[in-house]
Amino acid sequence: MSKRSGGHERLPLRIFVLDSEALSLAVRGDRQMIARLDLAARGQTEVVTSPMTMVEAFDGRVTEQRWDWVLSRLNVADIGRDHARLARRLLSDAKLHGHKYAIDAVLAVIARQQKGQVTIFTSDVDDLEKLVPGSIVVKKV
Repeated sequence: MSKRSGGHERLPLRIFVLDSEALSLAVRGDRQMIARLDLAARGQTEVVTSPMTMVEAFDGRVTEQRWDWVLSRLNVADIGRDHARLARRLLSDAKLHGHKYAIDAVLAVIARQQKGQVTIFTSDVDDLEKLVPGSIVVKKV
């Protein structure tokens, strides 16, 4: 492990990946999700989601200002054709298919590409556990 000045060991970066329910909770002001976003604002973690998750989580009752505030504290992963291919392969390997699993598969691809200690916050624990390796923690929200 690399060391910072002062002799302290550098800890692996924590990365939180949000599904639509987790993102919706953050936008609606859930205390636990806001605390995770605050960690990101202080540089203690990164929070990541997919563009499709943002669309799925949209709630017209929430102000644009609130959305902007939440989105300012997280990264929205760029996705393209290669990500779609990987997501399709994950679905095939897990013997899943259809729109019910599509966004979860893309989120799993994004989670797999992160460097550090990755935790996915989701309402679909069973589905995502089928799509990611055991080194990625999947927590229910």
